[in-house]
Amino acid sequence: MHAEEHGTRDCEVTETEARAEVERLLSDIRFHATERQRAILRYLAERHFGGHDDGVKAYSIAIDVLGRSSSFEPSLDPIVRIEVSRLRSAVANYYEAFRQPDCVSIDLPKGKYVVVFSKAAVDEPAESGEAVENGEQEAEQAYSATPVEMVMPAAGRAARPRKWITPLSAAAMFCVAVSAATAGWLYTRPVFTMRPAVSVSISAPDQQLEGEATLTRDMLITALTQFQTLTVTSEDDATGSVPPPLHVQPGRSYRIDMKYYGDNGDRSVWWQIVDSGSGDLLKAGLEKVDGDGKSPQAVSGELVAELSRRFATTRGVINSIEIRHNAIGALGNACILRAEFELDDGGPSDVAATSGCLERMVAKEPSNADAAATLSRVLIAKEEGVVPEETVARSLMLANRAVSLAPASDRAQIALMVAQFDAGRIQTAISAGNRALALNPNNPDATAKLAMVLFAAGYWQGAAGMAEASAKSVDVVPHDALLVLALDAYRRGNWSEASLLAEQVNCSDFVVRALRAASLGQLGSDAAAERLAQLRSRNPDFESNFRNLIADRRYQQTLVASMEEGLRKAGAHLSSEGLASAF
Repeated sequence: MHAEEHGTRDCEVTETEARAEVERLLSDIRFHATERQRAILRYLAERHFGGHDDGVKAYSIAIDVLGRSSSFEPSLDPIVRIEVSRLRSAVANYYEAFRQPDCVSIDLPKGKYVVVFSKAAVDEPAESGEAVENGEQEAEQAYSATPVEMVMPAAGRAARPRKWITPLSAAAMFCVAVSAATAGWLYTRPVFTMRPAVSVSISAPDQQLEGEATLTRDMLITALTQFQTLTVTSEDDATGSVPPPLHVQPGRSYRIDMKYYGDNGDRSVWWQIVDSGSGDLLKAGLEKVDGDGKSPQAVSGELVAELSRRFATTRGVINSIEIRHNAIGALGNACILRAEFELDDGGPSDVAATSGCLERMVAKEPSNADAAATLSRVLIAKEEGVVPEETVARSLMLANRAVSLAPASDRAQIALMVAQFDAGRIQTAISAGNRALALNPNNPDATAKLAMVLFAAGYWQGAAGMAEASAKSVDVVPHDALLVLALDAYRRGNWSEASLLAEQVNCSDFVVRALRAASLGQLGSDAAAERLAQLRSRNPDFESNFRNLIADRRYQQTLVASMEEGLRKAGAHLSSEGLASAF
């Protein structure tokens, strides 16, 4: 009897097999890539089938897939490099988890934009003589020719028929079992929502302004991409005509139509947002800037800053519609948007309610940078008072993971800033905040968050300036911006302005409630007692626990002492023991 020997066989992939694998991968709901990344994969595959094995230029991908204009400059706009990097990670993560032996797989090697198809090598018995080979073939044929054999039991054994199952029937039974299990899993799986798809068009009634209009459109597309809350597409791709895989709900498709006007030195853009599916007009508006003495680039920059904030922020027009449209239990983009909405507008309990879907996303998709970044912020925000060390540690871990997965994401850098700040690493937090602004200078949330960190660190003038900047040209001012302005007014002894601004902060944060009561207390207002009663109803133990509730904000000691004074004037009975040492 000879020892069994094995050899390996390299398998070439035919074009038919490669095309089938592309379609299978793109239709598999376990493959977590955006519609834009899927379009890039299909494009690279078609170029491969067309004989372009040496790779595709970033310029071609930008023009043919991402809808960029012919003036696209890869050295200035990294969108192709970013999207292909994310696609590469999504493909690698998929095959790491779900690769099957002897099946075709797709790879996107680094260094050039190209796809490579390969088939895993399989083990097969080495040749050991023609007699052995023929004998094995005869045995296999005999085995296959006898689907079921009734074997009579030997004497003394229980009479029970024994069935032999052919390899074909075993494979069929296995496929049926797998299909049933998969179907059950699919139909109990929550809906996974995608980012909304947006196309952008602009026209200029005055032909002399067509160049400025085109420049504004191109700059706006880049700015919308930097937000990473939308998928910018060409007009033909934003129709939503391709059916999504089961249980993956595609993002709604929108069309942003604009007209560019000039009036002497002034420039204005009229815009409207249309639902691409229904054709319904959802919202319209007009943005105007003074262009006197400014270059076309400067004018376009101001218009783009206003328009991108209007369209692409979490509280902007499109994402506000998305939050209302998607089911509360949905995963994916809807879950992230709701969490970000509560982070800006809700109290700890409201924020905590969003952690469930984020935890499920992080568990199912460890490579989802947006989910990791948002959960990092939620873990800290849902705590009221001093955040436990283990929570800070996990928040830091998630934020660092998000940054490593998506180094060009302002969401990831914002999460890292918040986590570093809560860990007491103020200067590191400021550095992360500045990186977030460099990645997306038009994001008012990043500006407001950094303003809060700077204010706590004692950079009051700079913090107030950034808070004012983040409040411009947005439908809803970030609550951190209003809070910084209110705290700065209180610090300067402008109690009336502090009270007015604190009343405008639309959230149930403890500091906001305390500031409202303290400002009115400093003014000697009769309304101070009412605000103090509201503070007590929400935080019954705040008078004995004030320093713990506010310690994690890391405000300067002089500000905390002044707030304590205002609360006492409002009628609070605060314990001053150990207060100074707490900060």
